Amino acid sequence: MAESEVIERAEEAAETVSRIYEIGYHISPSVKEEDLDTVIGGIRSAIEKEGGSFIAEGAPSLMRLSYAIEAREAGKKVDYDRGYFGWIKFESSVPAATAIEDVLRRSPEVFRFIVFRTVREDTRAKFKAPTLREVKRTDTLKTTPRRAEENAAPVSEEDLDKALQDITAD
Repeated sequence: MAESEVIERAEEAAETVSRIYEIGYHISPSVKEEDLDTVIGGIRSAIEKEGGSFIAEGAPSLMRLSYAIEAREAGKKVDYDRGYFGWIKFESSVPAATAIEDVLRRSPEVFRFIVFRTVREDTRAKFKAPTLREVKRTDTLKTTPRRAEENAAPVSEEDLDKALQDITAD
């Protein structure tokens, strides 16, 4: 078997193998909210055009970025401190995922993205409420010993007035 035949078979196998991918993307904050559907529609149509099938999607929402990201917009360098973040999980072949990545790279509205292989299952972090310790009625609560000042005898109002006058007279 020639080396070129091995490469051809490997390429054919890659085209037929379907994998799960996820795209995380940031859309420029200069895009109006009503135009977001158009930008996302472009990403979705690229996936459909390449024969991908959708699994899940997170609608983009405007968020503050942890640090400013430099990008080019209309031929100028721009620092973004905010962006619309969204994600799409889909199933496609390896060459299709590469083609979708190229579409994202050429999109002027998307200033940052990542395409990675993942699993079909829901992998979002699940927040668990902290567990509370159960206190039984028979448990005794420990108390801290009181300071000596708290144990002192009560003070009369005359003594308080006198002490206040001494403090404010200075």
